[in-house]
Amino acid sequence: MKAISCTSPGTLEAIDVERPALGAGKVRVGIRHIGICGTDYHIFEGKHPFLQYPRIMGHELSGVVLDPNGVEGFAEGDAVVINPYLPCGHCAACADGKPNCCETLSVLGVHSDGGMCEEIVMPAENLYRADGLSLRDAAMVEFLAIGAHAVARTQVKSGARVLVVGGGPIGLGVAFFARIAGAEVTILDAAADKRDAALGFGFGAFGLDEIEGEAFGAVRRSGFDAVFDATGHIGAMNQSLYHVRHGGDYTLVGVIKGDLVWPDPDVHKRELTIRASRNALRADFEHVMASIREGLVPTDRLATHATSLERVPIDLPAWAAQRQGLIKAIITL
Repeated sequence: MKAISCTSPGTLEAIDVERPALGAGKVRVGIRHIGICGTDYHIFEGKHPFLQYPRIMGHELSGVVLDPNGVEGFAEGDAVVINPYLPCGHCAACADGKPNCCETLSVLGVHSDGGMCEEIVMPAENLYRADGLSLRDAAMVEFLAIGAHAVARTQVKSGARVLVVGGGPIGLGVAFFARIAGAEVTILDAAADKRDAALGFGFGAFGLDEIEGEAFGAVRRSGFDAVFDATGHIGAMNQSLYHVRHGGDYTLVGVIKGDLVWPDPDVHKRELTIRASRNALRADFEHVMASIREGLVPTDRLATHATSLERVPIDLPAWAAQRQGLIKAIITL
């Protein structure tokens, strides 16, 4: 079958690989759409710290069941969302119902070969029926679920004032699900195109040069009830804490290699709650799918770019170099 492999930083190749073998409890799925994630661009650029090449990328996936392999609840032709997180099932986190942060978690397309190919075989528990969703929209569920999970972990309440730092796809996912929870959402980003997109989606939006201005000050007041960092930028992650009000919440959604540094008095005097948010749970996937069905997430406007599997070696490098106006690129098979 056809696949796209990142054979080394900066090099993508169309290759032929063997069809994956079925096993007990596994289902064969034909890939139909693949979302290109920031992680994929980092892999291509050689910026992922723990990745081994060559690697078939792709973890934002939708497909149709080709062979249910006798697994109850699935039939040939079923549309599915693929959960790309493969936990061990027996570590302390898994036993606590948190497979999203399993001690030895393997993520498709990162720790093992992913879905930038024609077919994949997955454990049945990693497949969620996508009834009522287009297959294109189903490929956007995973990245949106990361935002939904962060909002759920933070227990955002109706009427809360929320600041999302970073207006990329993950930040927008946080913003949409904070709004669905009833919050008033503001996005802070240095890039003008991301601020324009945020405004177009009905969020408040400010640039870094506006932090000291009256308009941002009127929104910020004595601090936001909850601040989410979705930048993956260590400077922003260290600074975003100062926008949280006394008694508020600071949630780290973006991740990067580096040290977080905060003066202890600033954390203690405001009795801040600081947390990390990693990946998502099945409940988050289900919440995203229900929200898309209800028309609460403007998926048509999120899917800004499109390509085919054959054109990935041409288009992905171009988008990695120039992301102006890019929110989510979707590969169609």
